[in-house]
Amino acid sequence: MRIVVIGATGTIGAALADALAADHDVVRAPRRGAVQVDLADPKSIQALFATVGDVDGVIAVAGSGRLAGLADSSDVEYFTGLDSKYLGQIHLVRQAARRVNDGGFVTITSGVVPSSEAGLSFAAAVNSGLDGFVPAAAVEMPRGIRVNSVSPGWISETLESMGRDGAAGTPVSKVVAAYLGLIDATTTGRVIRP
Repeated sequence: MRIVVIGATGTIGAALADALAADHDVVRAPRRGAVQVDLADPKSIQALFATVGDVDGVIAVAGSGRLAGLADSSDVEYFTGLDSKYLGQIHLVRQAARRVNDGGFVTITSGVVPSSEAGLSFAAAVNSGLDGFVPAAAVEMPRGIRVNSVSPGWISETLESMGRDGAAGTPVSKVVAAYLGLIDATTTGRVIRP
């Protein structure tokens, strides 16, 4: 299969693209490079599909946010991720519905909906929105195209890079296995929590 990995230079994306490359033709699509996409820009998503041509699947592991307090952050800080992680992935699914080969797939990334850590209220809103979008979008996908989401929450390696306890997260290898498990499955409309 020919699969585009958006965010292929990040912690999850790099490991996922490497794992896929053993059995598939992988197109790595970071924000900068020969094949590039910025999920915050719908025209960039259109250009990606024009550049890569026919593909059997698209996996998005891009779109960032930040820890930002509800009352003590600026609007720019608080709403980081709205255009890329949330709206960008919705734009991606819409474009993929028109461009991915019959019977193909789209896998996006949401995240755990945190309830006990300060600074994550907007992340909770974005991730809840994506988790609600996936089953509804699956009903509307044409030509047998499947859409699913992986909701990894905190990644152990990311926590460690932040000086936090990696045991509180999920190892990247387990998260990658969740994405790989959706490639040949018939599953659609599901949110997978590794």
